[in-house]
Amino acid sequence: MTGLLIGAVFGAVFVVVNAHEPLNGVVATFLRVAACLAAVAVAAMWFSAARGQRTGEGGSGGPMFGRGYLAVVAAEALLLFGGLRVLAAWERPVQANVAWIAVVVGVHFVALAPIWRTWDIAVPGALLTVLGVAGLVMTGTAAIAWVPFVSGVLSGVTLLAGAVTAGWRTLASAASAASAASAARTAA
Repeated sequence: MTGLLIGAVFGAVFVVVNAHEPLNGVVATFLRVAACLAAVAVAAMWFSAARGQRTGEGGSGGPMFGRGYLAVVAAEALLLFGGLRVLAAWERPVQANVAWIAVVVGVHFVALAPIWRTWDIAVPGALLTVLGVAGLVMTGTAAIAWVPFVSGVLSGVTLLAGAVTAGWRTLASAASAASAASAARTAA
């Protein structure tokens, strides 16, 4: 659940920072509020799962933040900041930055999927990568003003939707397991 919480926070940041012109002001505000509410929902699920683990209701997972994770995050940082410097050196429009960030974050999720042994994050990762590549392509077109929406807002919505969905499934699975354990104890 901690990974989901981190993803939800970054998803909300993607939306809040990038929901602006050429979007209608009302639409931009709606997207920002919805993103913040989705992040709060994931935070509530995180607290619920943490409480369940303290009371023995939740399951235990393997190490999430081990060497594989650290290697992926280190590579992500190098690609992210190195790529932004390359974009600046090539004098690419500033809109290319959010597109590059989406590409790197997407690839990082795809790389983490086998390390964490969960393919749930590969799909949002692939979507973020595609949205980032689309934004990079758009920086060379008349649609450049829409890059923050495509690579930023839609990437944020993807992260939030994935975090909310996975969080809901995790809580439902933990509740089901707790019910089964309780029924087994009662039957014994």
